[in-house]
Amino acid sequence: MDSPSTSDAISAAFAAQRAKADERRLAFGYAERRSALEKLSDMVWRHEAEIFAAFAADFGKPEAEVIFSEILPVMQEVRHTLKHLRRWMKPRRVPASLPSFGTSARIMPQPRGVCLIISPWNYPLNLCLGPLVSCLAAGNSAILKPSELTPSVSALIARMIAETFPPDLVTVAEGGKDVSQALLSLPFDHIFFTGSPAVGKIVMAAAAKNLTSVTLELGGKSPAIVGPDADIGQAAKWIAFGKFINAGQTCIAPDHVLVHASVKERFLAALRERIAKAYGSGAGSPHLARIVNDNHTRRLEGLLEDAKAKGARLLSGGGVKDRSIEPTLIEAVTPEMEIDREEIFGPILPIIAFDDIEQAIANVNARPKPLSLYVFDRNGAFTDRVLAATTSGGAGVNLTVLHFAHPDLPFGGVNHSGIGVSHGEYGFRAFSHERAVLRNRFSPVPLVFPPYEGMAKRLIGLAKRFLG
Repeated sequence: MDSPSTSDAISAAFAAQRAKADERRLAFGYAERRSALEKLSDMVWRHEAEIFAAFAADFGKPEAEVIFSEILPVMQEVRHTLKHLRRWMKPRRVPASLPSFGTSARIMPQPRGVCLIISPWNYPLNLCLGPLVSCLAAGNSAILKPSELTPSVSALIARMIAETFPPDLVTVAEGGKDVSQALLSLPFDHIFFTGSPAVGKIVMAAAAKNLTSVTLELGGKSPAIVGPDADIGQAAKWIAFGKFINAGQTCIAPDHVLVHASVKERFLAALRERIAKAYGSGAGSPHLARIVNDNHTRRLEGLLEDAKAKGARLLSGGGVKDRSIEPTLIEAVTPEMEIDREEIFGPILPIIAFDDIEQAIANVNARPKPLSLYVFDRNGAFTDRVLAATTSGGAGVNLTVLHFAHPDLPFGGVNHSGIGVSHGEYGFRAFSHERAVLRNRFSPVPLVFPPYEGMAKRLIGLAKRFLG
C-alpha cells in the first residue's frame, strides 16, 4: 500500500492540474502548445551530456545508440508535430448526409484534460517524452511516471521537467509500485501506458473504475520470417540490428526467427558473421547495452538453461559477464520450453526451420497477435501471403523496427499486444477528444416532425425508398 505522504503528494499534483484544466482548454492554444514543444526540444539538447551519463549508469548503453534510439525519435516527433500542429488543431469539415441536409458538420479536436503517462525501463527517455509530445500538442497536462528500474534516467527526467515546465502543466511522480497504485486510483482523463501485457491488464482494470480512456503499448513474441528467396545478407543485417539493439530489450525486436529450411544454413552463417562484425566475440562488447538489472539477467540465464535442459541446442554465444549477455543463437526450441512461451526481451534468438509457408503462418497464428511481424523475401507473392494471413500491430518487409520511426504510420498493437495507436497525428488524436458538432442552417427535418400524417408521412416514405 502507498504511504499517506506519497498518496497526498500525488493527489495534490493531480488536483493542481485538474484546477487548471478548464482554463487551459481556452488559453492553451496553438502558440502556447508550440512554445511548450520547443521548450521540450531545447530541454533535451541542453542536457545531452547528462543523458549520456544517466544511460551509462543504468544500461552501459553506447552514446551513439542513446542518440539513435532515445534522443532522435523524440526530436523527430517534436519536429513533425510542429510542422503539422496547426492543421491537426483545425476543425475538420465532413459532408452532409441525407438526414443532415441543410446542416454543416465539423469534428473539433479538444484536449482530453489531465493525462497520465506511465513509461517503461527499456527506452526510458524515448517512451516517456515521445508520448508527452503528443499530449502537449493536443493541449493537455500530464503527470509522468518513469520506471524505477532506471533510477538515473528517471531522476534526470524529473529534474529536467521541473526546470522546464510548471507543475500544473507537466510534473513527474517518481517511485515504485506504491506510486503507480496511487496514480491509477485517480480519475485521469486519459492514461498512456507502455509496458508488458500483464501490467497492461492491471492498468486497464484500474482505468475502468473511473471510465478513463487508455492507450496501451504492450508487446509479445514478434516473429521474423525468412523466406526461400530472401536476400540472406540483408536479412541477417536487419535481424541482428533489430534483435540486439538495446541488448534485445525492445518491445518490437524479433523474438524468434522462422527460416525456410532450404536457406537455414546460409542464413545462420550470415547471421554469425554479422554478429561478430557488430559485437565481436564474448560478453561485454562496448557496442552492446547491458541488461537493465541483475534480476533480468538471471531471468534470461534461466530461460537459456531451461531451454538447453529440455533439448535446445546452443548455436553460438551464451557468454555472460556481469550484466552483459553475448548475442546468443539457439535452435530445436519446443513448446514446453519457457523461452517458447515467454517474451524473451534479451539478446537470445531462437532459430526455427520451416518447410512450407503455411507452416510458418500457422506458427504465427498459434500465438497471441504480436506487436510486430517481419518478413524477408524478394518474392512479392510470399510476403503478401504472410501479410494477408497474419495479424500484428505493425509489420516490416525486408527490414526490422524501422516502422517505429515513421511519423506518418500509426504505431500500436492489437489485442494482447496493445490497444490504440500513437505517433504523429495518431498520437495527437489519441490525446484528443474528437467532438462532433452539427450546426443547423436550413434543415428540412421539421417537415417530418409528428404528427406522422400528410406531408410528414409522404416524406418519410420517400426517404425509405431512397435509402432502401
